[in-house]
Amino acid sequence: MADDTPETLEQEQELYEHHRFTVDRGQELLRIDKYLQGHLAGISRNKIQAALKADCITVNERPVKANYRVKPLDEISILLPEPPHEFELVPEDIYLPTVYEDDDVLVIDKPAGMVVHPGVGNWTGTLAAGLLYRGLQPLLVHRIDKDTSGLLVVAKNEEAQAYLARQFFVHSIERRYLALVWGDFEEDSGTITGNLARSPMDRLVMAVCDDEHGKHAVTHWRVVERFGYVTLVECQLETGRTHQIRAHMRHIGHPLFNDASYGGDAILKGTTFSRYRQFVENCFEVLPRQALHARILGFEHPADGRHLHFESPLPEDFSNCLDRWRRYTDSH
Repeated sequence: MADDTPETLEQEQELYEHHRFTVDRGQELLRIDKYLQGHLAGISRNKIQAALKADCITVNERPVKANYRVKPLDEISILLPEPPHEFELVPEDIYLPTVYEDDDVLVIDKPAGMVVHPGVGNWTGTLAAGLLYRGLQPLLVHRIDKDTSGLLVVAKNEEAQAYLARQFFVHSIERRYLALVWGDFEEDSGTITGNLARSPMDRLVMAVCDDEHGKHAVTHWRVVERFGYVTLVECQLETGRTHQIRAHMRHIGHPLFNDASYGGDAILKGTTFSRYRQFVENCFEVLPRQALHARILGFEHPADGRHLHFESPLPEDFSNCLDRWRRYTDSH
């Protein structure tokens, strides 16, 4: 079953703050780094310098350097990675499956059940605590939901964090997920576009809302394998909103298999015969979480600009569930 705590809603998202403001008419000429230190509470000089170096700060829509002098009526846009933490972190000796590591970035293949950062109902056993134990600050630029498995990149210094945050903001990060969803599709591929906000019916889940509310979200999908009552699809994220794939798939009538928060933990397609019902319940036991895996992650390296590409194999629970559906489909 999914964990229905506020932390669940916080997990699957990009982690940055975007500020926009206009300089006062009476502002005297002042270096932008000094100006921002006086206007952004709690933000260190190092973080501002890192953001400037990564072109995360623009004036009148153009990147500027630290020696730029702010003028009256300048339009300033600032992208700062990772908002301040609400909870104190305690280091824990936790195994973190590492796919790649160098001086700037760390790529983790997160197992299902691991929370990225502590929150209500999930205080221990987090990826952030494991990073602290290894002597690393948890400089996060995105998160993956607790019961979603797969690839996640962590920055190892503030310069890398700002550079990666910029890539997430301009949607140049490659992220592809495998999802097992209820139902079949008439088409082989498609795109879901719909603003996402907290559901007015249930504040612990996200829902597509009208264009005047929520955050813009786009998910591209294609069919990988059909099983009749369920379908394996690959989802490519253009944006990275909270629970984006889960909410978008429910919106088009294809909730993720065994996604309790979004209605996928019931038999939504198929017969009512007891043998079929037992088969689906056995699949739920084999895969006791939503069927979602972050399979592909690609990004530009913060230090040298190399394109890094990683692929994660399906975890055993997901793979075993698919094998059961293949055998069932072949026998019917």
